[in-house]
Amino acid sequence: MKSLLKNGLLAAAGMALVASTGSAVASPYKPYEGTTLVVSWPSNAHFNAAQPLVEQFTEETGIEVEVDYLQYLKLRDRQLLEMSKPTGEYDVVAWVVMWKGEYVNKGLLTPLSEMYTNAGLVDPDYDINDVADAYLQNGGVVGGERGYLPGKSGGLYGIPFGAETSILAYRKDIFEEQGIEVPTTYDELRAAMETLHAAGIPALTSRGATGHQVTAAWLFHLAPLGGRVFDEKWNPVVNSPESVEAAAFLRDVVRTGPVGIPAFGFGDAVTAFLQGDAAIYLDSLKIAAMSRDPSRSKIDGKVGFALHPEGTRCGSETGGFALGIPDNSKNKEAAFLFIQYMTSKAGDQKMVDLGGDPVRISTLQNNADRFPEYSVVADQLPCADPDWRPLIPEWNELNVDVLGQALTRVITTDDPIQPIMDDANEKIRAIMEREGYYVWN
Repeated sequence: MKSLLKNGLLAAAGMALVASTGSAVASPYKPYEGTTLVVSWPSNAHFNAAQPLVEQFTEETGIEVEVDYLQYLKLRDRQLLEMSKPTGEYDVVAWVVMWKGEYVNKGLLTPLSEMYTNAGLVDPDYDINDVADAYLQNGGVVGGERGYLPGKSGGLYGIPFGAETSILAYRKDIFEEQGIEVPTTYDELRAAMETLHAAGIPALTSRGATGHQVTAAWLFHLAPLGGRVFDEKWNPVVNSPESVEAAAFLRDVVRTGPVGIPAFGFGDAVTAFLQGDAAIYLDSLKIAAMSRDPSRSKIDGKVGFALHPEGTRCGSETGGFALGIPDNSKNKEAAFLFIQYMTSKAGDQKMVDLGGDPVRISTLQNNADRFPEYSVVADQLPCADPDWRPLIPEWNELNVDVLGQALTRVITTDDPIQPIMDDANEKIRAIMEREGYYVWN
């Protein structure tokens, strides 16, 4: 018989639960007491904050957890190595959303449908429909439209944890002094950038380092300005008018923003805003919690939050991480219980209390009075674009080796943008042809 988990968490490992007939049944965790799970995830703020919840899971279930923390750029290679073995070290892995297609393509992940057919494992109060749809589709679904978007052919392989979308953060005091209204469109954002620049104030901070960082910076503007990387038939369109406009906007960001953007990674762009060296930030929602951290921020209390401005459409980022189970794990059922626990309603609330980022709509709504950005994020999620970047196995090559090089030329030279993007388009087409994307055409 299924036992009911109060608030999504068990009161104590091995406790007896009383069924509706009055008889006692064992905890669903009981068969897995003494099991040790090895978890691979990134060393970043959200996952570091999760450690007390991991410890709570062990206390309440009797399932031990060893966490292998790695810098996220090293995570993929390590996970691929372990998941390709006949029996690997990891029972749970956290992947960046653009790796999901590659992992499934190589047969490295367990379909979660295997777990959801086992009534003894599934918490009836879990409510997967409460998990933000944009996060779930972006991080966990593989095999739908285009292989990575929602669709009838899609399957669930992961649950979002440490997922994100983009929002606008701005200096309320500077905007008030300069008479700037909070921008809701890209035209208004451009005007705000120019006003700040004319006043000698660095405007919008941004990533810009060669490779995936500068590509991410361009993608933040590509979707709302109406562009895509590919059309419906996998033809690259990074040289379209919309794509060129996004590149031109990024060049203006460098011109009007803080010094050093062409060398900025995510952390550098964040630091420029938190240390008062930029008046606007347009990137991950994680800026909100960081702006309140006295060890990192000089601007606590001076920051406002707003929706990602719209161009021809709304289209904020979808990104971050999801949790899943390697196909070669020896402890799949216990791994599923761990993922379910960490992303349950009570687990999601605990992550908020620990300083992490929620993935559930109810958590955002229930904590809107505590955190001003939560209502913004809840309103932003319906516009989070699942096709913000193509989550295909070839993306790493396109992202770093082609677009990451072309966009560096855009932001570090005055060369005409159209020929730069034309050249990138040709290189992308050659890669896609090599990988067989046009054999059905």
